[in-house]
Amino acid sequence: MNYVGIDHHRQYSHITWLDEKGEAVKSGRVANLRRELEGFLQGIGDVRAVIEAGRSGYTMVDVLADQGVETIIAHPRDVKAIAKAKVKTDQRDSYKLAHLLRTGYIPDVHKRSGENRSCQRVLRQRAFYVEKQTAVKNRLRALLAQQREEIRGEVSWVENLFTEKGMTVLKGLALPEREAKMVGALLKTYHHLEERINETNALVKELYEKLPYARLIQTVPGFGIFLSVLVAVEIEDLERFEDVSKLHAYAGVIPSTHSSGDRSYHGKIIKEGNRWLRWAANS
Repeated sequence: MNYVGIDHHRQYSHITWLDEKGEAVKSGRVANLRRELEGFLQGIGDVRAVIEAGRSGYTMVDVLADQGVETIIAHPRDVKAIAKAKVKTDQRDSYKLAHLLRTGYIPDVHKRSGENRSCQRVLRQRAFYVEKQTAVKNRLRALLAQQREEIRGEVSWVENLFTEKGMTVLKGLALPEREAKMVGALLKTYHHLEERINETNALVKELYEKLPYARLIQTVPGFGIFLSVLVAVEIEDLERFEDVSKLHAYAGVIPSTHSSGDRSYHGKIIKEGNRWLRWAANS
């Protein structure tokens, strides 16, 4: 059995190949292209690979899977805790990963399917649009708050500026020409984002119809379609959790604990785990 450690970057990866005795057979920088990877691994035989979790790491995992290579995804923080080094280079990092894989000390994380990752991207995109739309709303409110008293008075009578009634009031404000242009630009941006959100809502609805767990979660009070799909997608497979406490820890909804001697203190919830599940639980 051969072992391959991959220190992955956006444009290239540094790869170290160890044999079953731990001897380095090959090490070098490879462009993140299929033909380059195939050339590096040519004649390797039986092999297992490891790569740290990262934003674009799955692109390498998919290429390796097409070549029949089993790839483990390592937890970056735990790898650092196990094999901390004062000198850090791409070559050393890839060697470290390969060595930990060979010795059985890789702290691995759940490897998601391609379909699940695609579902995640839909949800992330909707969250992105909503975040930007909220920023536009806040900018518009801030702009209006700096206008003269008469303008502020007209706006104060509207409970929600972003309804049909609110939009009518905004369009009828007697603003100075420069200010009116800025308000108009913000409203155009708001409506553009509203269209994009509606488009992604349609994709989320498709996922809802496709995922049985999402429809089950939606029966819980407070969970709408988006949150139900989000929770179902982030969990992906309940069987990967040994018990409910493991799921709670993964979701980051357990309290922090500090113990010394016969005293224990439980504080705020931990800041680790899946931030999307934690956000859904606190929404």
